[in-house]
Amino acid sequence: MIKNKLYFFALITLFVFGNHGTVPFKNKITKEKIPKAIIIAIQPYSDIPEKYVTHVKKELTKIYPNIILYKSIPLPKRAYYRKRNRYRADTLINILRQTTQTGYVTIGMTTKDISDTKGNIPDYGIMGLGYQPGSSCVVSTFRLNKENLLEQFFKLSIHELGHTQGLPHCPIKTCFMRDAEGKNHANEEKEFCPKCKAHLVSKGWIFKD
Repeated sequence: MIKNKLYFFALITLFVFGNHGTVPFKNKITKEKIPKAIIIAIQPYSDIPEKYVTHVKKELTKIYPNIILYKSIPLPKRAYYRKRNRYRADTLINILRQTTQTGYVTIGMTTKDISDTKGNIPDYGIMGLGYQPGSSCVVSTFRLNKENLLEQFFKLSIHELGHTQGLPHCPIKTCFMRDAEGKNHANEEKEFCPKCKAHLVSKGWIFKD
């Protein structure tokens, strides 16, 4: 459930992938306002294979034309949580936010395990994290189903980007913003529903016909 936007909190969506258990999406709310006609900037970290990034960019371009791809950079050392051999997603999106230009939303991409605080659990493994609304998010392939990884990675990416634009979870089964509710519905997700699409248009998204 999304609380009042004046408060900053983590929103977790659970995914189930076979015997891998549940995996959350998490999103944080800030007072940030997203400018109109944004540019989506893809920031790959140096660990992620080029084919993953290329696939997401290709699929994103089909529904949104304003996309740029940055050169890969190393994962920041200060985000590394040595005790669990993970990277703190909250630190990653904070760093991305600080370097994101006005009018841009930056999505970081990695294969490494990422985590955030969930309730009383100080370090909980997740797939994605972003500000809702905000200017940065991060996604990881680490917990995705390897049998259909590229498609799932795109849908994870578009889901998190939707949250940065202020979109909550959607009850429409075919919408990219569908709440996983503890299951993997990726094969049923096809596009943004009319309501979610209208919201994105109001935020400056320019969908191709």
